[in-house]
Amino acid sequence: METLTQAEENYLKAIFKITEKEGKSASTNAIAAVMNTSAASVTDMLKRLAGKHLLHYEKHRGVALSERGNELATNLVRKHRLWEVFLVKMLDFSWDQVHDIAEQLEHVQSEELVERLDAYLERPQFDPHGDPIPNAEGKMATRKQVLLSALAPGDAALLVGVQESTATFLQYLDRMRLSLGTGLRVKERFDYDGSMSILLNGNEEITISHKVCENLFVQKSK
Repeated sequence: METLTQAEENYLKAIFKITEKEGKSASTNAIAAVMNTSAASVTDMLKRLAGKHLLHYEKHRGVALSERGNELATNLVRKHRLWEVFLVKMLDFSWDQVHDIAEQLEHVQSEELVERLDAYLERPQFDPHGDPIPNAEGKMATRKQVLLSALAPGDAALLVGVQESTATFLQYLDRMRLSLGTGLRVKERFDYDGSMSILLNGNEEITISHKVCENLFVQKSK
């Protein structure tokens, strides 16, 4: 089995997450934005990873992971999201604190540790931000979800995930008492700016901006 540096693993995971969200190849600029580095540095790393047969890279045409690259990236995502569950569920970290810690823990190589962690946590399907956790075979649970912005007045739903997971956004949601599992009902949509008035768990009314609505995933109630 090939040995990768943490930097190489981070690039594979970045490409995986871009293509997971957008459903297509990842551009050099998109990777540079995620990795907070220059396009030139990205190009150098892509050539290195292509040399290890972990991705398919053609200049000006984007990047796609090879079968082996996707397998490695999926395993990294699995470890990252399992560690996030562990940190929140067992160590009482808040959901805005766990990403950077999980970034360090995801590079642990012991597959036995990961399997025991998964079993100990009772094989969770989603992490604290609502992202699916790959199982040992690399398969992820799916569910019907839409952005809150797609709902109409009168629609009821359950908050199940976030599109953005920056600490500042998650802290904002905490202040607004919006967390995974919160029941929502759209009371009114304001045409001027797309903001919404919603009821939380059937009683408390709050108003949130269109930007926030575009970053919350919900499951509509039947």
